[in-house]
Amino acid sequence: MSESKRQYLIRAVSGEPDWSSIPQLAADHILWRPDCGIRAFGQLCHDAEHLYVHLRAVEAKIRAEYTAPLSMVCQDSCLEFFFMPEGGDRYFNFEINPNGCLYIGFGHNRWDSTTLYPKNIRELFAIRTERTPDGWEVFYRIPLSFVRLFLPDFSFSGSLLANVYKCGDLTEQEHYLAWNPVDFPEPDFHRPQDFGIMAFE
Repeated sequence: MSESKRQYLIRAVSGEPDWSSIPQLAADHILWRPDCGIRAFGQLCHDAEHLYVHLRAVEAKIRAEYTAPLSMVCQDSCLEFFFMPEGGDRYFNFEINPNGCLYIGFGHNRWDSTTLYPKNIRELFAIRTERTPDGWEVFYRIPLSFVRLFLPDFSFSGSLLANVYKCGDLTEQEHYLAWNPVDFPEPDFHRPQDFGIMAFE
């Protein structure tokens, strides 16, 4: 495993997290396009039943067009979390825009991925988005029971290979940011070999 991979500790909490006590990571690798000043941050924690995710963007010119299920939210202002168990070969990609429109994929790579759409998606993941003075943020939770539908042996233990991204393909300022660097000459976040390491407490 490359020594260049970033690491993050997913803290254990009891129920709804106090985000003020959770360490923050920065998606500060600016990729493929010039720096336009957009910034992104993430926080993760877990209890016995859920993985909690809080992502935040510093972004003045927000694009939020999509509201329909299965929309290509990566074309809007978008915050993304990709993850898989360490040693696994399939990953989830959670991509969300400021409207709380969530796109979920699961597979081996960009060309071998299944789009997932639970009927009660907003309630299942408790999605909440907010505009902030300097941008926007999203909160959601991923139930352990949902992950186990696809990875029956998964648990909140050991480590994940994961990455946090910020993008906006059709925003006024096209941009791509990542927590762990992506070693590829053109935009592509679907590269598990470039994921960092997130260990469960």
